[in-house]
Amino acid sequence: AAAFHHVAGDRERGAGEADQRGLTQLGGHAAHRLPHRGDNLRHAIQAQRIEVGGAADRRQHGAFALGVAQVLAQGEAHDRQVAEQDGGVHAEAAQRLQGDLGGALGREAELEEVPGLDAVVVPVGGGGLIAGVGIAVKSTRREVEVIGVEPRRAASFLRALADGAPHRISMEPTLADGLAVPEVGKRAFELARTRVDRVVAVGEEAISLAILRLVEMQHGVVEGAGASALAALLSDELGHLAGKRVALLLCGGNIDPLVLARVIEHSLAVDGRIVQFAATISDRPGGLAELAATIASTGASVQDIRHERIFGGPDVSRVRVACTVEVRDAAHGDELQEALRMRGIAVHERVRPAAETRA
Repeated sequence: AAAFHHVAGDRERGAGEADQRGLTQLGGHAAHRLPHRGDNLRHAIQAQRIEVGGAADRRQHGAFALGVAQVLAQGEAHDRQVAEQDGGVHAEAAQRLQGDLGGALGREAELEEVPGLDAVVVPVGGGGLIAGVGIAVKSTRREVEVIGVEPRRAASFLRALADGAPHRISMEPTLADGLAVPEVGKRAFELARTRVDRVVAVGEEAISLAILRLVEMQHGVVEGAGASALAALLSDELGHLAGKRVALLLCGGNIDPLVLARVIEHSLAVDGRIVQFAATISDRPGGLAELAATIASTGASVQDIRHERIFGGPDVSRVRVACTVEVRDAAHGDELQEALRMRGIAVHERVRPAAETRA
């Protein structure tokens, strides 16, 4: 059983000094919230290199795009120069904002929402959030385990721990784009390194499944970065937390609807609840009906069937079909395959989602 609580994460904390203009590089939730804060506090905030998919929403809050870049890695020195020329300030990857927010979340989770807390699992990007949570939690209850989670494709905090200091890493695209920070913040790292007990990295499939579980079981839409905390529990990285009281920070719901749809379908396939296979059936009347009846007899549901006559082989009396079928779980998928075999329907290929490779 799991209990999910809303904590006050959108208070106007640390949004900048006086009426200065601010320039920063942001991704995910912060890229939405900082322009909103600036609008509320009458600050002129420039949003640089924001992603195309979320640009319209951010422009509504007085932010405007100077350009689009592939990653946040480029341009920090340039941003500082532009900020100085424009008489503004440069916010280092929203670390101040996230540090203040992390402290508030840590206090609320540890003191108000979850009494008897054993551990808190925090997504890690630039490090500001987990630094704030670590300070708040460890200042009152050092026995509570603070665990950081970052995507395996952008594990800059783990690299900093291994090297003893932040260093820029090369990243790959990740579903947890809000955590895709090539170099953890120096100040955040120094604050967090002595207060974080463990940091784990999770793969894309675990993040994808976590998003699906939250949609199904909690009726909540959480972006990849926010779902990373649950992804760590779903993986085999944190087995020692079984039976303990754990707080997960599900921070961020900024996921494009089209991406969400793709993630759900892919996750259903990973979970074994959508199966795809190729079979050869008779190309005479009744051949397709027999295949459909066999599938229906197991309780499975056909999502898509495509005929392949051109490349199906030299026997013109038979046809190759590619079937996508919805099943209850992986065991039900195996049951379907056995039923097809018993009816003499030759299954040539059972397609599974490509496995993620570890570096």
